[in-house]
Amino acid sequence: MHPPTGPAWLVWLETTGLAVAMRQWLWLYPIVEILHIIGLAVLVGAAALFDLRLLGVSRTLPVTALASHLLPWARASLLLIMPSGLMMFTAHATEMASNPAFQLKLVLLAAAALNAAAFHLRTFRTVAAWIVEHPRLQQQKLRRSYRCYSGAA
Repeated sequence: MHPPTGPAWLVWLETTGLAVAMRQWLWLYPIVEILHIIGLAVLVGAAALFDLRLLGVSRTLPVTALASHLLPWARASLLLIMPSGLMMFTAHATEMASNPAFQLKLVLLAAAALNAAAFHLRTFRTVAAWIVEHPRLQQQKLRRSYRCYSGAA
């Protein structure tokens, strides 16, 4: 293990008790990583199923019914993904922060979050008015969503 170097807040983060435990306890990091992957699978699965419905798959299934089932799962998965991701980051904060692949992942995650927020704050508010499927113009946003999620995963 190298001594942490870099910005002071990253060095501090990497020397906290949690970061030390993540590096030294034999099973802690793998367990946290497994929880992170399970959370990712649930989130991406729920988002993919919902986006496919909005793209026109299973048109007989009402969007609101699918949303009421899948969106709580997606939101709950964030309760696994965010803390576990932060825990893994603390273990190697100085290395990760300078890793271009990790930086790209953060940019793609931010883009995906902005896309989801825009969808829920704008487009989804009119879901009751949709007759069969999502308006064609919005389908381009869904395709963008897939690109963000697939790049960040």
